[in-house]
Amino acid sequence: MKTSLIALLLCLNLFIINAQSFNILTYGAVNDGKTISTLAVQKAIDTCNQNGGGKVIIPTGVFVIGTVYLKSNVHLYLETGAILKGSPDLKDYAPYNEVHYGMIYAENAENITISGFGNIDGNGDKFFDLTKAKKIEWGGTQYTRQKDNYRKVKDGGIGDGPIVPKGRPYQMFIFSNCKRVTINDIFISTAPFWTMLFADCDGVKVDGIRLWTNMLAPNADGIDIASCNNVIISNCDIRSGDDAIAIVGYDHHFEIPGFSHTRHPSGNIMVTNCNIQSYSSGVRIGSLDQNSVKNILISDCTITNSTRGIGIFCRDEGSLENIVISNIFIETKLRTGDWWGNGEPIHVSAIRGKENVKMGKIKNIKFDNINCTGENGILVFGTEESIIENLSFKNITFELRDSKLNEVAGGNIDLRNCIDEKYQLFQRDLPAFLAQNVNGLTIDNFQLQWTGTRMPYFTHGIEVTNFKDLVIRNFKGTASPVNLKAFPIFLQNGTQTNIDAKIGVKRINVKK
Repeated sequence: MKTSLIALLLCLNLFIINAQSFNILTYGAVNDGKTISTLAVQKAIDTCNQNGGGKVIIPTGVFVIGTVYLKSNVHLYLETGAILKGSPDLKDYAPYNEVHYGMIYAENAENITISGFGNIDGNGDKFFDLTKAKKIEWGGTQYTRQKDNYRKVKDGGIGDGPIVPKGRPYQMFIFSNCKRVTINDIFISTAPFWTMLFADCDGVKVDGIRLWTNMLAPNADGIDIASCNNVIISNCDIRSGDDAIAIVGYDHHFEIPGFSHTRHPSGNIMVTNCNIQSYSSGVRIGSLDQNSVKNILISDCTITNSTRGIGIFCRDEGSLENIVISNIFIETKLRTGDWWGNGEPIHVSAIRGKENVKMGKIKNIKFDNINCTGENGILVFGTEESIIENLSFKNITFELRDSKLNEVAGGNIDLRNCIDEKYQLFQRDLPAFLAQNVNGLTIDNFQLQWTGTRMPYFTHGIEVTNFKDLVIRNFKGTASPVNLKAFPIFLQNGTQTNIDAKIGVKRINVKK
């Protein structure tokens, strides 16, 4: 009886501790939208952590902060009408080498939550020149169809941006080597750089948030998952100037604030039921300085108003494998300015981005039930040293639309982050579906429509070169209606084909 009573009291004590709330007003925070309340918010977090955990309450009002450090067992809760706003002064953010952290930083923490119905505002517009557009630098324009006129704005304005950054804090949220991280419901706005970085984390859940950055802001990614495992992103509305969701597995050569632990592959990641917009990629998988990424499920999402829809990129020794993408609506368009991507709804490429490494591979990728419209074709671009393997497209509907920017941006491919300058940005005649250096490609039930087509550089319906084990079934489509020399299906340099089309197939050096 005595033992049971002691156990009950311990449980009650634990419940009381876990139910504790720590209001930042108690620790000196001021909700006037001017006073810097960093120390007060930090004191509330520290006290909560030291007492075993609980809720740190951000009440109604505008509280300005620099960098605060979130700790284990702390639930940062924003009440309705509460705003945590980033300071406009870079000096208020914690320095890291030659840069600064953003607003919220957590390292080696467990069981942390940020939720509520308030707003965390990065105050990002204070860190940009909103009147100027950033010029294209990475890769140059000498190999594009338009040369120096590539993506220029005719009236000299900023067009689609991106606007020019000034000195700015880096990732607005950083979670480094953390376990059991939950982000629910909150509204996150105007990040000055990447909005949310999860690095070396295990057990991440992001659900129901609205994340809106300035769509003209470069590097203003939405959610970046780097070397993490067991991640769920669901029911979110993400509108970002740069990649909306990026899933990567950075290797040990990559240095970034808050990313100081052993790098490992990313895996077991789900993205579902999200609305996504981006002036770069809606969803990007892979990067330079890349470790492996595997076991990814992306489903039931809309990707609209984006420059690329879904991009899968191998540029380094890490491989990208076991990825299923299903039930997606994609809408993409050409842009002016220095945005990566060129209007393609789906982009899969493997091309060297670093010297002195053995290239990884892209393999075992499935696209199913994808409805897309775009101002450029679907691209699958492998190379001889990194042939793409086991790639399937099933139940794809694609409307390739004319673009008002074709004269300044159309007729090119963007493979930036590769070493060879000739392949970073370069002109090419474009089919609706282009694939090269791929083994085990299946295209099944692909419906293609050309709308308003007027540019002569659009060619075939499907073009596949340098391939093995190619299956094309149930293709309903034509060549470009303005190119009389093009074919519905054009095949060159391949073996082992299974094509059910009886007419409209051009074969050059193809063995059945």
